[in-house]
Amino acid sequence: MGDMAKKIVKLDVSDLIRVLNEAYAEEWLAYYQYWIGAKLVTGQFKKGVEEEFLEHAKEELEHADMLANRILQLGATPVINFDELSKLAKCKYESPVNEDSLSLVTQNLDSERCAIGRYQGICEICFGKDHETFRIAEYILKQELEHEQEMEDFLRDISTAKQYYQKQF
Repeated sequence: MGDMAKKIVKLDVSDLIRVLNEAYAEEWLAYYQYWIGAKLVTGQFKKGVEEEFLEHAKEELEHADMLANRILQLGATPVINFDELSKLAKCKYESPVNEDSLSLVTQNLDSERCAIGRYQGICEICFGKDHETFRIAEYILKQELEHEQEMEDFLRDISTAKQYYQKQF
């Protein structure tokens, strides 16, 4: 599988597969970070953050699936050993150190910013050289940018609520 997929790519396919496997590992870690955060979140914004985190977890898992399919199309195998995920990932999983909404949203914002850099880089590498991988990376980049905006919105809402509360008491 993947003969034409490899032939039409104007890049070193082994380097591309390495980068895609790194991104794949990061998506699995992002999925888990959002999923576990949704389970643990506490505080005034618990319900909204939990819902948003579960939605993001679903999208991160979708990203992993897209990357796995592309890696397979290129004739390689996605990372199959979970121990390798943390080793390969440049955007690391951050264990929740505090379960309040503010801490978890801040952690996920940092992770989203790392992911944005990852997919911007893949887009730059693939532009004009690998249309299919570029298309996938562009799609994921768009969602990661939306995730960043949603995390920033939560932080603004939390800050506004705290300011209001402080004025009241």
